[in-house]
Amino acid sequence: MIWLLVVHIMAILIWCASLLFLQRLTAVRCPSRQEPGDALPSPEHDSVVRLLFTRVSTPVALLGIISGTWVFLLQGNVDLWLIVKLSLVLLLVICHTASGALILRVAAGKNAKPWSDLLTVLSTLLMLAIVWTVLAKPGRGELLWI
Repeated sequence: MIWLLVVHIMAILIWCASLLFLQRLTAVRCPSRQEPGDALPSPEHDSVVRLLFTRVSTPVALLGIISGTWVFLLQGNVDLWLIVKLSLVLLLVICHTASGALILRVAAGKNAKPWSDLLTVLSTLLMLAIVWTVLAKPGRGELLWI
């Protein structure tokens, strides 16, 4: 069981790091960010971003979610903090999907810099909230906003 928890934690760490890295790479590629004399990043930049999204970030996200589901099923734990954590993870999955949409938007030559910045802030806040929820494991009285 401990090996499954280790796989879950490692997958989530890699997923979160790659998600934030993707969002920053997307912001760098945005046309409005370039100065008039600057050269745009090469087409290889787009392929690296897509490769990172499709071959690293998404599979690791799925591995983290699947291993976390197995940990949940084996422990049989249905506390309030776990439901809050799963809700936050769902929002992070939505941020992941939005990152993919931004990659396509930038590849089409459209500006996505403000959206990428907003997505970075939201993803970071969600990641911090997930870590707090897991480490604190708050009870019903401590979650005043529920």
